[in-house]
Order: sequence, then C-alpha cells, then structure tokens
Amino acid sequence: MKSTKLLLVLLLPVLSFGQNRQLQITDLQCEHLTDPIGIDSPSPRFTWTINNSETGIRQTAFRLLVASDSAALYRGKADIWDSGEIHSDLQLAVVKGIHLISFNRYYWQVMIRDEKSKIYQSSPIAFFETAMMNPDDWEGKWISDGKSMHYKPAPCFRKEINIIKEIQSAKAYITAAGLYELSINGVKAGNQMLDPMYTRFDRRNLYTTLDISSQLKPGRNAVGVLLGNGWYNHQSTAVWHFDKAPWRNRPGFLLNIKIHYKDGSTDTFASDETWKTADSPVIFNSIYTAEHYDARKEMPGWNKPGYNDSTWKNAISISPPSGQIASQQLYPIRVTNRLKPVKTDKQNDSCYVFSFPRNIAGITSLTIKGKKGTILEIKHGERLYSNGRVDLSNIDLHYRPTDNSDPFQTDIFILSGNNDRFAPKFNYKGFQYVEIGSSVPIELTADNIEALEMHSDVPQTGWIQSSNPVLNKIWEAGNSSYLANLFGYPTDCPQREKNGWTGDAHIAVQTGLYSFDAITVYEKWMNDFRDEQQPNGVLPSIVPTWGWGYDWGNGPDWTSTVAIIPWEIYNFYGDKHLLKTMYDNIKLYVDYIHSISPNDTTNWGLGDWVPVKTVSSKTLTSSLYYYADVTILSKAAKLFGKTEDARSYAQLAEQIKNAINKHFLDRNTGIYCSGSQTELAAPLYWGIVPDDLKKKVARNLYNEVVKTGFHIDTGILGAKALLHALTENGYADAAYKIASQETYPSWGYWIVNGATTFYENWRTDVAVHDASLNHIMFGDINAWMYKGLGGIYPDENNPGFKHIILKPNFPEGLDQFEASHRSNYGLITSKWKKSGKEVTYEVRIPANSSATLYLPGHKIKKLYAGKHTFKTIKTD
Repeated sequence: MKSTKLLLVLLLPVLSFGQNRQLQITDLQCEHLTDPIGIDSPSPRFTWTINNSETGIRQTAFRLLVASDSAALYRGKADIWDSGEIHSDLQLAVVKGIHLISFNRYYWQVMIRDEKSKIYQSSPIAFFETAMMNPDDWEGKWISDGKSMHYKPAPCFRKEINIIKEIQSAKAYITAAGLYELSINGVKAGNQMLDPMYTRFDRRNLYTTLDISSQLKPGRNAVGVLLGNGWYNHQSTAVWHFDKAPWRNRPGFLLNIKIHYKDGSTDTFASDETWKTADSPVIFNSIYTAEHYDARKEMPGWNKPGYNDSTWKNAISISPPSGQIASQQLYPIRVTNRLKPVKTDKQNDSCYVFSFPRNIAGITSLTIKGKKGTILEIKHGERLYSNGRVDLSNIDLHYRPTDNSDPFQTDIFILSGNNDRFAPKFNYKGFQYVEIGSSVPIELTADNIEALEMHSDVPQTGWIQSSNPVLNKIWEAGNSSYLANLFGYPTDCPQREKNGWTGDAHIAVQTGLYSFDAITVYEKWMNDFRDEQQPNGVLPSIVPTWGWGYDWGNGPDWTSTVAIIPWEIYNFYGDKHLLKTMYDNIKLYVDYIHSISPNDTTNWGLGDWVPVKTVSSKTLTSSLYYYADVTILSKAAKLFGKTEDARSYAQLAEQIKNAINKHFLDRNTGIYCSGSQTELAAPLYWGIVPDDLKKKVARNLYNEVVKTGFHIDTGILGAKALLHALTENGYADAAYKIASQETYPSWGYWIVNGATTFYENWRTDVAVHDASLNHIMFGDINAWMYKGLGGIYPDENNPGFKHIILKPNFPEGLDQFEASHRSNYGLITSKWKKSGKEVTYEVRIPANSSATLYLPGHKIKKLYAGKHTFKTIKTD
C-alpha cells in the first residue's frame, strides 16, 4: 500500500474586509419552504442565507419581524412579532408565543448585524400564509358517490358557484381519502400530482392548499373534482395485501374554497350533498398496477359552467376516515421532465416498442387518433426480451392477479375516434421501455408518445464532477434512483412494490441530503412513523402500512430509521425540531429493544440484505444498529437537557459496545466474526472498534478487499459502511478502487452495462428474483463521494454546516474532483486538481460559517468564510 504525503507550499492571500460592505440576505424560508401557503404550525421556523464573498463574514445578532401588512413592515413596523435583538450566529429562528389567525397572510423580514457593523442590514420581505389553524375551521362535509369500494370507475363531482364581488384572493383547501384532481372552470388547479400524500388513512389525513385566485372569475364558476383510489382503496391484489387494509372504502373528499373580496368580506364554498356526481372515463385505477381510460365515456365540459348535469346524482355525506387532518407542508410530486423516445421498434402492425433514454419513475402521455373502440395496452418495463418486446419478469414478482383485467404496469386506453389524449392521473410506474399493443392495426410514431418523469420535486443542493466519467455517471444514477423513490415518502422501487421500506431509506438518507433539500419529505414521513408505532415501541418494516410488517422485516437494522433520520436532519440542517418531536418515539423503540436484549446484543433483523456471496453475522449487524440508536438517543437527551436520560443511555451504549466486542471481536487477530468485509467495515463505521485495535481491524479490512481484487463483497449494510471505513482509516486509495471498478460486482459494472439507475442486485442476469433496476438501497456511494473524496462532513457539535469538517482525499487514479453542497449557510465547495506531483486544493466556506481542514501529514487548520486555495506537493 502506497503512502501519500502532502506538503503545503502555498496559501493564497485571503480577501480583505470592505469598508462599507453590504450583506445580501437571501433564501428566506418559512418551515423550510419559500413563501409557503397552507402553514398550520403555531410556531413556524424561519431560515435565511447570507451571501457575501468576503472572507470571515460572521453574523453576530439578528432581529426577526413579522407583520400583517407588508407596507408597514417595510417601514419597520411589526404588529405581530418582533424578536428584538438576539445575539446569535444561528440562521434559524422559531416564532413562539403569538396567535396566528387562520387564512391570513403574514409578512416577515430578518435584520442581521455582522462582526464589523453597528447597524442592522435588512433582508427582502417574504411571506407565509396560514390555513386551518384549528380543526373547527373546516366547513361542509366529507362526500362520496355512495358506491361500493369494489366498484371500478372513478367518480367525478361538480358544483357551480356564483361570485358577485371582485376577488382579492382565493384558496382551495382539499383533503381526500384516496387521490384527487381539482379543476376550476375546466382547468386543473395547481401542478401537483398524486395529491394528497399517502398516510395511515385511519389515523391522519393531509390536505393541500391551492391558490386559485386567477382561475375564478365574477359570475358562474364550475368546480370539478375527480377522485382516484391511491393507497386508500387498493383494488389490486398486490404485495403485502394492501387490498385488506382496514380503512378501505370508496374514495371521498372534503373541500373548502375560501374567497377574500376586495371589499374586505369573505365567502366559503364547501363540499356537501348538493354536489353532483357521475362516473368518469377513468374506468379503473390502481396506484400499484395501472390506469384504464375509456375516451368514449368522456363528458366534454363536465367541469365548466353551464354543463347539463341533470342526469347526475347527488353526492352523499360520509364519515371522516380519521380524526386528524393536517396540512401537507412539503414539496409536492410534479412532472419534472418530459422525455421523447430514442428508438421506435415496429414489431408488427399492432405492436410498437418505444425506448427512452433512461430509466425513470412516472407515466407516459399519448396523443393519438384512431378507430373508435380501439383498445391500446400500454406496457411499461425496465428491460426487453431478446425479441425486442417488453420484459416484466424482473419486477412482477409480487404481482398477484385474480384475473386478466388488471395487467401489471399496463395502462389500457380505449379510443373515441377523435383526437384523444391520455396520461394517467392516479398511477405511476418504473420504466425505460414501453410496448403498445393495439386491438386493430394502427400507425404509431415517436410523436405519439412521451414519458413524464415524476417525483417529489425537491430542489437540488449538491453537485459532483470528476475526471472519471464512470464515477460521474454513478453519481447521476444514484440521484436518479433516489428521486425515482421519493413520492412523499422514500420508497424501495417505483414498480414492484412502491413501499416505504425503512432500511432502504436510512441507508440512502445522506445521499439524499447532500444532493437534495428533502427535509420536508422526511418530516412528513417521520409523522407516519408516529402514526404506526405500537404502544410497546415496535415499528413495521414498511411505513406507512395497513398492518403488515410488524412481524417480519423489522428490527434495528431496518427500523433504526426512527433514530437515524431525525439525527441526520439535525446534522444537515441544524434544526432540532424533528429530533425533538421524535425523541419519545426513539426512546420507546430503544426501550423495547433493550427489553428483549438481556445480553446487550440482539438477533432481531434481516441482516446484510442481498450480499454478493459472503453472508455476515446478523447478530453483529443488528446489534450495531441497536448501538447506533442508543447513542443517538443519549446525544439527543443531552441536547435537550434530559440529564438522567443522557447518562443512562450513554451507559447503555457503552454496555452494548462492550458486549459486541466481547462476543464478536478476536483481540489477538483484530477480526470480528468470520472477518467478512461487512463484519470488519461496519464496526469501524459505527465506532465500535477499540481505539488500540482500529489500525489492525482496518488493515484486516484492507486485506479482505485485496483478496476480492478491490471488489465489493457485501450486502446493503456492508455497502453503507465499506467505503467510509476504508477512507476514514487510511485506505482512501482502496476505497476509490472499489468505487471506480467497472467489472462485476461494482457500481461501475452496472454503468458500463447500460444502467442509468441503481439496481437491487449486483447481478444483472435474469436468474435472480431480486432484480429491480431502480432501487436506492446501494445508494450510499453518492454520500461517500461528498465525504471520502470531497471531504465535506457536517459537525454534530455545530450542525447544519455552521462548522464544516474538511477531510479531502486525493486517491491514486483520479486526477480531478469537485463537490459542492448548498447548506442553510450557503454554498460549500471543495475541489482539487492534480498536475504532475502538485495538487491544488480549493475550498469555499459560506458566510457565517467556518471549517477545520485536515490534510494528511499537516497541522490542522481553521478556515473562515471565503475562498481558500492550497497548493501541495504529492510524494510517495
């Protein structure tokens, strides 16, 4: 193993302070959203960013103002809340002790002072808008069409309202048991898809707030609602028996339209039995399989004023599915990309196969004119048979049809004879290839179809670029799989299951948080955990669930998600809210594991899932996650001033650590269990290895990867730990060799064989049943790139990247690398380039932040805001 020494020879001069510098305050967010409408938090959180290129910029105090009038706020008057001067360098504030009124817009501004100034500098004015601050704010009734939950056609509803005043603003507040699409005067309201987000429907329902001010007009207006089944009324007999959910029923909804007029008065139009309902052209819809649409049944103008609904029936009132309705405060699912086919293969006059440039989650949109009654079957898959037809065999493992009326990932479209357009409203799929079979000969081209990529539309916050094109593609594929598995909650895959597998999510959480602003999705999902946790602390292996997963698939190696994700959110955002909210849930979970683990180790779990070949000790890996949970709990207790909890759980963590080392570590050899890659890497990663044995254990791990020719030999738990354990213990070159491999088994092997997303299995042949081509459970390699190569680490003692730990590595075989992450404090950039024996390293630290730089062989260096450049000489 070569040793690398880096000699510092030049530090470029830093920028000097300006005499009259102006601080730009940007990225103002309330509840981690920009100018949100529909807030129902009584104590909203506010964050901001300072943009300034000068070195050493620090915020020393801030003042937060909240007002009911923007003009007054501009003049410095805050009638709602004035924090006064707060001496703090944190860029996060929580408004407490005020009464926020429902349906009201509030304006806010932050004023900050830096270390040089005596006066405050002000941000632009931002706003947030409240929705239902109290359950009693809802008017009207939940309604449905009264038909059986087994009835297949989707219902639509309409109501005309008369507006006689000039409109100032109008909002629609809508919740549904199932899914909805709302339209005003024939035009869809908003650009969200698959709303509301999936929850445990009999315990909590979410509502969305839509701004419809521009869609309503004086006079007659028509409001239309189309309902889909979603996870609420699972009509497919599919994986984990969601068709047996206790909440199952015919979809229903509750809608309030709140109008503010220019004269200061208001009106509310609500759903009730006066609404009319009829069957829609959506003759079947399943979130799991597909959607069927009969264009012959279309009712032109049904959601516009003046439509004759005399044959329609009145809606009926229904009981609410749960006793709790909460605002959906997260980035919605949207269409984020439209892709055209790169290849069209005409198999025969009635069968066409379209190939798209990459594997995605989403739907297809067809525009076509054909003979009336023509039936199109639109099959979506991830791969092709050798004859060019779409192959579903790698993703239909859990498909359990009772008949042939509900084919898997296959939309059915019946033509009207006119110019028809079809795009599913209540379904999504995972696919790269689409096969369209027709009941009669038909002419199709690439112009007839496009693929619509969908996922929770979280902003990108991280970027990777290197001199290795395969490594770049690995990062892109990891991001694609992460997004394809983010639909209001993290999923395992967008085709075979679409379930919130807990293990997949905690393994990929850092990958997500380095590259995307996903806090709102995780906060929603952790609320789902609270809904699902049993009184004894046990959690299911999939969240949400109807009741499956409490007896199989859970255990600390999977459901440690309850502790790991709140902790990572705290580290990445510096926001204590989620960790504090989940504290009692984490404690309840830890106490349960403790109650069934008398020897301070546990065998409860699935183990190192989908290993290449070597099976590792499940007791070891499950106990390591038990240790991680207890450690997080003890740190959280200390953070929140729970002194006794902090002491007792820190003691328990030490007991677990000692028990693991007693049972599994051979101190003479430095080997855990049988010495597999997972059994050596995971103890190093989770901080179990005694200090005096770290070098020996790390050396043994290095020897193991040498044996495999620097190839991975782990399952998903080992894959999470391996690259980090090597990198953080002196073997960054070996970690890079594994990460950049292009032969089996490796991430690069997938890429050079055509992958655009991460797979479920290292093998790519058809002989394995764990063969989804869009899984995120091996996705932590992306997080490793930010840390192991870029060296960007959060500091748990100064979280949110208030302080950055920088430990870049310059491995043999890689000539150039750049990692960037936009934190709450601003953009962090870490990049380096080799030229002969020289390495130039550049880092940018955002304003009001600092960093500690660790370069091998050199003194630790403290860095402050600004750009810093180092030149080094690399010698062997």
